[in-house]
Amino acid sequence: MNEAFKTIPGGVCAAQGFSASGVHCGIRRNHTKPDLAIIKASVRCAGAACYTTNKVYGASITVDRAHLADGYAQAIIINSGNANTCAPGGVQLATDVCALAGDALGIAPQDVLPASTGVIGQAMSLAPFATGIPAAAAALNSGVPGSLAAATAIMTTDTHPKEYAVECTIGGKACHIGAIAKGSGMIHPNMATMLLFITTDVAASPAVLQGILSDIVPATFNQISVDGDTSTNDTVMLLASGLAGNKPLCPDTQDYHTFHAALTAVAEHLCRALAGDGEGATKLLECTVTHAPDLATARAVAKSVIHSSLFKAAMFGADANWGRVLCAIGYTPGDFSIEHTAVRLRSQYGEVFVCENAAYHPYSEEEAAKVLQAGEIEILIDLGSGNAHAKAWGCDLTYDYVKINGDYRT
Repeated sequence: MNEAFKTIPGGVCAAQGFSASGVHCGIRRNHTKPDLAIIKASVRCAGAACYTTNKVYGASITVDRAHLADGYAQAIIINSGNANTCAPGGVQLATDVCALAGDALGIAPQDVLPASTGVIGQAMSLAPFATGIPAAAAALNSGVPGSLAAATAIMTTDTHPKEYAVECTIGGKACHIGAIAKGSGMIHPNMATMLLFITTDVAASPAVLQGILSDIVPATFNQISVDGDTSTNDTVMLLASGLAGNKPLCPDTQDYHTFHAALTAVAEHLCRALAGDGEGATKLLECTVTHAPDLATARAVAKSVIHSSLFKAAMFGADANWGRVLCAIGYTPGDFSIEHTAVRLRSQYGEVFVCENAAYHPYSEEEAAKVLQAGEIEILIDLGSGNAHAKAWGCDLTYDYVKINGDYRT
């Protein structure tokens, strides 16, 4: 990132015109866990979205595509505990949820975008929504509490809520971008990610927003892997109220590039938060590939390494088994040379140079073990064959991952 942006409070409510809430409506059996969230704008917003490429996808995505076909929306409603995927009457239920939300919020049902996360293949009743939606509408808050409540309500196996917001200057106007996200397991996205909702008060057309979002997703959210499973419900939504008062963004202008950079900063922050909170994780892994022959190779190599179960297990054990890095690089699809590959492992405790020219580089196992005790570990890979670079984010593989998923429905 070439620009630094001011971090601000408020999450998804940081941008002008947005409020949010989170309540328990009865979808989840745990009555202390909120399970329904609403994000609402005071005006119709330009919108953009990316979705899972899994051939099996949630009913909400079908409705989202229809409701966002004109490029505009005004509210998002999210439930946790049930994915509304492969469930009887799922599309009708999602449509009915939008109608209930429209009535409670005083907007058109077609301007409501639904999203769901949780167990797949489980029937869901409209009854919890009938009582929960009015309660969530009454609880809408445009400040920090609203964003936090919504971020908490969309969690499943997450250990903590995830939200972030920044301020940037566009056309002389102070503009804001905020977001909330959930994701802990079943994360190996392709053209989308987990559930992530972004709001901004920047003025831009739906086409411009979609172009920016579609450009950022492959470099950020597509570069996360926790367990190799692409979820059925992965969704990224971006709503822009335009209330900052800037002239609408135009491609290839300084304002456009500033917004692109600020949105990328938000995305990268959330990538780290999501990967670091992987199910059972104790360590965040960030892999940076440099001097790759092309961008596709750089991205593929970075993701291949942080996706390797053997390497992830080694990081859990603080074992500098660099051979597992080379193995993952070697089975990455593509035509490229590994002859000049170098690997370094780095953390707050130091850096060790473990591989040079695709071969062993002398290092201290004791020093390496100390480096790998940190909660955040960087894997630095230099392919030595070009100018392209990319990052990917993952986590270690622990005993608790199996425990969490073995007991997921019980």
